[in-house]
Amino acid sequence: MKKAVKSLVIIAAVVVSTPTVSNAQSTKKDVKESSITWKGKKILGSHTGTIDLKEGHLEMDGTKLTGGIFVVNMTTIVDTDLEGSSKTKLENHLRSADFFDVENHPTSTLTIKNATLNGNTYEVNADLTIKGITKPVVFDLEMGASGARASVKVDRTKYDIRFGSGNFADSLADNTISNNFELDVILKF
Repeated sequence: MKKAVKSLVIIAAVVVSTPTVSNAQSTKKDVKESSITWKGKKILGSHTGTIDLKEGHLEMDGTKLTGGIFVVNMTTIVDTDLEGSSKTKLENHLRSADFFDVENHPTSTLTIKNATLNGNTYEVNADLTIKGITKPVVFDLEMGASGARASVKVDRTKYDIRFGSGNFADSLADNTISNNFELDVILKF
């Protein structure tokens, strides 16, 4: 009995004095097969479309989201609710200096600064850069084993996109365009 107790004391001493090694490792989850859809609203309707992710990854410490960066190719803006010349006209207008000025700003970037977990949903604090202007954004990101999903509302006027905004032009009436647009992002890894 004394040998058994002595053995347990030795084992306990070894366990207590052994430094703890975390299994968590910092990793990157590439998100190459991901999609971004957008929706812009105006008084008498809305437009929807897609835009391509150029590159991006989530930074993980084990299973915990700690950061990430996403670069969007602004030259790939596509409208999905129109056809023919109306579609081409809208896409060209969105790429112009009135909106995203893709000739001078071909990419936009989202950089995750930190994320707080609640269940399987993170509250994400990030910096969003559009047209060379960086502003903070906060959004929820639902995380799964092989992907994640986020909906992000963006106030375009913070990025000097003022065309059709009731805040900057009088007498727009039915031509007023909402200051906010929505991005629905599905990340696959």
